[in-house]
Amino acid sequence: MSGSAAGAARLKKPSWRDPRLLVGVLLVFASLAGVIALVGAADRTIQVYSAREPIAVGQKISKEQLAVVNVRLDDVERSYLTVAGGVPEGKVAVQRIAGHQLVPQESLGTADALDRKPVAVPLQESLPSQVVAGSRVDVWVALPDPRGGFGTPQLLLPNAEVAQVSEGNSTLGASKEKVVLVLVTDEQMPKLLGAQANKAKVAVVWNPGAAK
Repeated sequence: MSGSAAGAARLKKPSWRDPRLLVGVLLVFASLAGVIALVGAADRTIQVYSAREPIAVGQKISKEQLAVVNVRLDDVERSYLTVAGGVPEGKVAVQRIAGHQLVPQESLGTADALDRKPVAVPLQESLPSQVVAGSRVDVWVALPDPRGGFGTPQLLLPNAEVAQVSEGNSTLGASKEKVVLVLVTDEQMPKLLGAQANKAKVAVVWNPGAAK
């Protein structure tokens, strides 16, 4: 065979029956399918509920309090309140839910399952700016002394969670009263209510090192 004939043979257009061409085509399709699957997996989002505003412990959950957001949750999807699952009726927050936070399933329960209830503690003293809903405080009380004044303060509620801080009504002119709603267990409740009934002096101290 001459050189020109051999060159023409080498430049011959490949046939569709050529195994090498078929393998190449299959590799291209496999690569495209992999890219499409990867993009589809990365873009798999679901609709879940988030809190429009902070939701306090004991507050009833309704759709009006919630916003719909699209997020990718993968394996933890069942841990959050989804639009597909709906908003359960008759549920209250058993844990504080921060504003714009996704709603965890474990933060919802029935009112009779609450192990802590908010108690209002009026205060005349100023509070640190860090004492806000969700922060932790120690509640101290000093009972009235029959001889006058008050006794030695005692730590009544260590590491108590604050449910809410609001302005109260004060009769002391320019003095602004604060009302701190503190979450109290049923076991601790008689002690705090008893101290308030006996006109004890109550102080709320921010506890930055308390474990949540």
